[in-house]
Amino acid sequence: MATLYPYPSRTATVDLTVPLQGKLRPYQRAGVQWLHLLSGLGLGACLADDMGLGKTIQVLSLLLVQRQQHAEGQPSLLMAPASLLANWTAEIERFAPSLRAKIVHPSAMPADQVRQITPDEFAGIDLVITSYGTLLRVPALARTNWRLIVLDEAQAIKNPTAKQTKAAKALKAGARIALTGTPVENHLGDLWSIFDVINPGLLGTAKQFKSYTKTLAERAHNPYGPLRELVRPYILRRMKTDRSVIADLPDKTEVSAYCALSRKQAALYAQTVSDLADALQEAEGIQRKGVVLTTLMRLKQICNHPSQWLGDNAWAEEDSGKWARLRGIASVVAARQEKMLVFTQFREVTAPLASFLGGVFGRPGLVLHGDTAVKNRKALVDTFQKDETIPFFILSLKAGGSGLTLTAASHVVHFDRWWNPAVENQATDRAFRIGQKKNVLVHKFVCQGTVEERIEALIESKKRLSDDLLAGSDEIILTEMANEDLLRLVALDLNAATRE
Repeated sequence: MATLYPYPSRTATVDLTVPLQGKLRPYQRAGVQWLHLLSGLGLGACLADDMGLGKTIQVLSLLLVQRQQHAEGQPSLLMAPASLLANWTAEIERFAPSLRAKIVHPSAMPADQVRQITPDEFAGIDLVITSYGTLLRVPALARTNWRLIVLDEAQAIKNPTAKQTKAAKALKAGARIALTGTPVENHLGDLWSIFDVINPGLLGTAKQFKSYTKTLAERAHNPYGPLRELVRPYILRRMKTDRSVIADLPDKTEVSAYCALSRKQAALYAQTVSDLADALQEAEGIQRKGVVLTTLMRLKQICNHPSQWLGDNAWAEEDSGKWARLRGIASVVAARQEKMLVFTQFREVTAPLASFLGGVFGRPGLVLHGDTAVKNRKALVDTFQKDETIPFFILSLKAGGSGLTLTAASHVVHFDRWWNPAVENQATDRAFRIGQKKNVLVHKFVCQGTVEERIEALIESKKRLSDDLLAGSDEIILTEMANEDLLRLVALDLNAATRE
């Protein structure tokens, strides 16, 4: 992806001799200057640097600058997914230990104390840290006038009708900063929602913006150029692939790891497609959408392992092509004495995968999913990073796919596909980020001859759209496909699917 927004070379300079326990890279120094300029003018900023380029340290540097300029004054507020609170705490201890931070979340204090906290308790604090969910339950956060509000993983506010988005927009602040490596995950509405929070009114109402972008899409040449120019002053994005930004990051290689179906998988898959064809004859409207979504989920489960769909708890290796493929990759990783991350969207697969890989490596690994206590997640990450005897880490895509630093791994496996390239890239960049010293190899599992192989083409198409931040928003809505198109998409190519 090309750098879409200019390197901020003409921003007003600010003294960066702050007590930061670390050295800023040149592009990070420029980023802090840019953030300081916009926040000083009361304008919202979207720091959209590629994942792993150090958005956290840039924000901490800005907070130190602000404290240096205003020794006593309003606190700032940082909101992040609950899974990242411990990560922010660790980064503050590492880079900005002099920053006075307070976590307002049940993982850091009793739940009743969280709900009853008052604005007076923020006196003398530089930074209050909370989760998006906690924001809805703590009135004191809405009653406080914040110097600066930082929205980490700002994809969390991409839905303008969600309660947490509305609550974030209603907060009072001198300026707002959105941090995201994926300002457009699915369509341009994501960008509008983020901007509606950080710079209300800049892009008009949702209805006006939709009409505007529809008109732009009809232009023959450079259709989204006017929109690009409109948001250009408020977005800064640098890429890891740009060697002028960072020259010492190793390479990342992505490969599709094609897997054959076992006979059991093929039979279950074919029966599921047949059941769908029958169901589509009767289903309409909402019921039809439900049938399609349920079937797609079942097909993904069958492609992973028959036991995931059948619930028989057998998990035999010979019943799954992906299990066999994973053994081959894990054996190579083990022989090289390297480490691997395995991402799946299904919590119920994490334990069987951990048991299977434990046998391949000859020693246990770690597991993190949505039910892992927030307070325990940092310890798991630290253990994986520091303990050379831990060979693998299995993570659910939603709980472990963003914000964590797992550079001890040089292999990343996407065991099943989320069908959204932005989400997958976020997960991959847990390993491919600053601090990584080894080349990173990404294995994306695809069952050939199945819906997974055809969705791969859709992912690549969607990736090309997101690779131009201001590209069109058209996407194929699977539930709205015509019956014959849908059945063609999910049909089993038996020769391809069972080819060894």
